[in-house]
Amino acid sequence: MTKPRKSETGLHFRRPTKDDGAEVWELVKGTGVLDLNSSYSYIMWCEIFSDTSIVVEREERIVGFISGFIHPDQPDTLFIWQVAVDESERGQGLATRMLYQLLQRETCTDIQSVEATVSPSNSASQRLFLGLARKMLTKCVIHDYFTSDDFPGEGHEDEHLFKIGPIQKEKILAEG
Repeated sequence: MTKPRKSETGLHFRRPTKDDGAEVWELVKGTGVLDLNSSYSYIMWCEIFSDTSIVVEREERIVGFISGFIHPDQPDTLFIWQVAVDESERGQGLATRMLYQLLQRETCTDIQSVEATVSPSNSASQRLFLGLARKMLTKCVIHDYFTSDDFPGEGHEDEHLFKIGPIQKEKILAEG
């Protein structure tokens, strides 16, 4: 059984600010599945990478967040670091809408591909990026990237690199 889609009314998509960092940290923590970084890192991310990141609010509460950056060695690639959606908004396509909003920004005018690392157990992110490629009528190529041996300590899974592209700007604008 699928959840009925919530109304778009009441959702506000915007660039994050440093003042959002603490609430973003709480959102990521609340997912229970994403790697939780320091609160400082989210404050800094929301300040420094606001042009390539996004928050979504409903009733003045952050319910969605994507952290991204333009790859320093590949200026035509938007790398997505984390995607967090509040439990109350899951299953509504919010993550996909956040990605489209990011790709429509002037900052992303020259973006030709989207990359992200995804662990084998993260089926939600796998569906998100495979679905994005399908909706954009483009490829999603998956490669081995980081192995569990690359991470200190125990328990971190491998991370596969998902590369979606080439991005067709008309597909992005049509969704806007």
